[in-house]
Amino acid sequence: MAHARSSFLTQIRTQCLSLPEVNERLSHGAPTFFVRDKRSFVTVWVDGHHDSDVAQMWCACDTELRAHLMGEQPEVYFMPPYVAHRGWIGVRLVAATDREELASLVEYAFRLVAPVALVKRLDEAATTNDVRNEVTRPRRR
Repeated sequence: MAHARSSFLTQIRTQCLSLPEVNERLSHGAPTFFVRDKRSFVTVWVDGHHDSDVAQMWCACDTELRAHLMGEQPEVYFMPPYVAHRGWIGVRLVAATDREELASLVEYAFRLVAPVALVKRLDEAATTNDVRNEVTRPRRR
């Protein structure tokens, strides 16, 4: 299980640090990703949090999407303590976690927190690289 946990962290770290002006530092003992070293948008609890030993990612989200995801997959998505009031969502990083959906959530979280100029840079880079034309909210099932 330790390998799976580090694999999730590696995926999340790689994606977060590929976004414009993102940095990583520990916050409350967990790897946390910030836009311009100010606003956090993702935190990863590799060894779980408090009484749960399940690896978790907490990220910025909007309340509508959070309600949808929690309704569709309550075994994966949850309201994290301390940050749920800001609309954040928790994701249990287990074998059943869809990695593409996780990647969409990370980018979506960045878009919610980043200044418009950085979102525009991300969109321009995507168009230039012909990787994707538009990223929207993570897909609904």
